Amino acid sequence: MAEYLGNNLKLLCSHYRSIAEVCRKLSINRAQFNKYLSGQSRPTPYNLKRICDFFGVEDYEIGMPPEQFARLLGTRAPDQDAGNRNDPLLELLDPLRAQSGNLSRYCGFYFEYSNCMSVPGTVLLSLVRLWEDDGNFLFERQERQERASGPDVQAEDWVRCRYLGAAFQLQDRLFLMDYESLTLNEMSQTILIPSYKSRITRLNGLKTGVSSGDRRNPACTRVVWEYLGAEINRVAAYRQVKLYRPDDPRIDDDVRQRLDVAPLKNGLFEIE
Repeated sequence: MAEYLGNNLKLLCSHYRSIAEVCRKLSINRAQFNKYLSGQSRPTPYNLKRICDFFGVEDYEIGMPPEQFARLLGTRAPDQDAGNRNDPLLELLDPLRAQSGNLSRYCGFYFEYSNCMSVPGTVLLSLVRLWEDDGNFLFERQERQERASGPDVQAEDWVRCRYLGAAFQLQDRLFLMDYESLTLNEMSQTILIPSYKSRITRLNGLKTGVSSGDRRNPACTRVVWEYLGAEINRVAAYRQVKLYRPDDPRIDDDVRQRLDVAPLKNGLFEIE
């Protein structure tokens, strides 16, 4: 049964809008159900009976070879129909999603502080939102930098970036991978140390990416995420998104110390 269970479960789930819907109706943890789908784990007899009763099949039937099981259901197996083939990229990420911890407690809005990769010697404050969608944890990071300074700065004088990505918790680290969605010309990765306190305040970590300068130099910087809440005044928060001098009053001593890398120039690791 273990050999065929995952493929047969995928076929059964294809009759529903999403795997998350199936998990909700079955009251089975999404991460655990993903392990059934990937073949990493086999349901207990109790859960197997619940799954079979839900889909209206017998326990011996769900362990049949996929072609035989598909004929039993009166449909074609997914891999026999090019239009129903699974996305290779999604299949590649399935083991990560199955292994990832639950990031629900981290959902909400954050200010992200980092040593700016394109303007060394300054601190970039970004706005991040982390949320759950269909059992996946996604995030958006918004940045902006002024091309010019002064009281007459207009909207067109700002450089804006909007990063979209996915977050995973593996062992005792949070991994966040994203891409710049407006220009589609770069990706970055952030690794954060989880908080073990009952209340999340600030998270430390590292971020790798490239500068926006002509040379597009790869770089790595320390990063701090400051939790703002599940709901915030987004307009007021976005107004604070920009570059700051390290001695600016907006950058408090705690953030400054967390970002400080004394042996390295401007807090950046630059990769030649």
